[in-house]
Amino acid sequence: MKITRLETFLVPPRWCFLKIETDEGIAGWGEPVVEGRAATVAAAVAELADYLVGKDPFLIEDHWTVMYRGGFYRGGAVHLSAIAGIDQALWDIKGRALGVPVHQLLGGRLRERIRVYSWVGGDRPDDAVAGARAVAERGFSAVKMNGTEELQYVDSHRGIDAVVARVAAVREAMGPEFGIGVDFHGRVHRPMAKVLAKELDPFKLMFIEEPVLSEHDEALKEIANHTATPIALGERLYSRWDFKRILQGGYVDIVQPDPCHAGGITETRKIASMAEAYDVALALHCPLGPIALAVCLQLDAVCYNAFIQEQSLGIHYNQGSDLLDYITDRSVFAYRDGFVQIPDGPGLGIEIDEEAVRRQAAIGHRWRNPVWRHADGSFAEW
Repeated sequence: MKITRLETFLVPPRWCFLKIETDEGIAGWGEPVVEGRAATVAAAVAELADYLVGKDPFLIEDHWTVMYRGGFYRGGAVHLSAIAGIDQALWDIKGRALGVPVHQLLGGRLRERIRVYSWVGGDRPDDAVAGARAVAERGFSAVKMNGTEELQYVDSHRGIDAVVARVAAVREAMGPEFGIGVDFHGRVHRPMAKVLAKELDPFKLMFIEEPVLSEHDEALKEIANHTATPIALGERLYSRWDFKRILQGGYVDIVQPDPCHAGGITETRKIASMAEAYDVALALHCPLGPIALAVCLQLDAVCYNAFIQEQSLGIHYNQGSDLLDYITDRSVFAYRDGFVQIPDGPGLGIEIDEEAVRRQAAIGHRWRNPVWRHADGSFAEW
């Protein structure tokens, strides 16, 4: 079997899909994207295709190594996201060719289902209580919410009080057993992060996410000393080498690699194993499309330290198209009692509606991150 073609599709709301074809008629799908830089990643895929066309798709580890190490400049969001989508599609091809799910090729599943959570409240957190109640009615037992709007390096306690009131309202409405994750989203700088982390302690959160940006990991020690809440981080890290320093620091309790950014199935499995060696939990980042979620579930099936899975159905980004609009069997992602089953179909376990993909790719998208500013006119982290 030989790879014959790599084709990318920019589809609403903000995703990029990849189809890899072979000379035996077996095709695989991946999701190579950086949100807001989808066309850039698609271009990187096209560059990597020059090496891959004509090669045996089964040699996944070798292809990953060449795609990563074969260029003098390596790593980062665009490069690793392009590799990620290709890697996912190659695993999909291999599973389909052998008639087994990817998790069977990775050693066989060690769980049948995994807990899932949903986003509530939007970019500027609003009416999170109603959002939490709505997703609970759809079968979820946990949510994640943005904690803050803009926060200056040193801000007034009015902003902190607003976050505390918002989280308190969700906790009161949903009860003590309902899972709540609060995402600082890199919007909070070190001086305020330790204050906010301490103030949120009484609400017994599942985790606080990205209390500071990943490049400020030296601040995690001080933040950890101000809270008993687990600290989660990792969606903006892209390789085992990025995660190495985070794990060695010893102040992160949950890593959140995104298999669409962190080198695909091959690399994310290695990151998860590294985290397990440090007794750190895994909660894969996944605010993206159906291929991304299928990939995450294949990894959740075989990673012992995985405990919960993010998913994007109904989140505020999905305007006009949603998670289920590009697959033929929508029941594969049925959420029940707060869990989702691990797909058992061949490859990634989903069937892409290629007609829908091509129809929506004709529309395309140019999704961009919003640009926020503080009251003084300076740029604010989104």
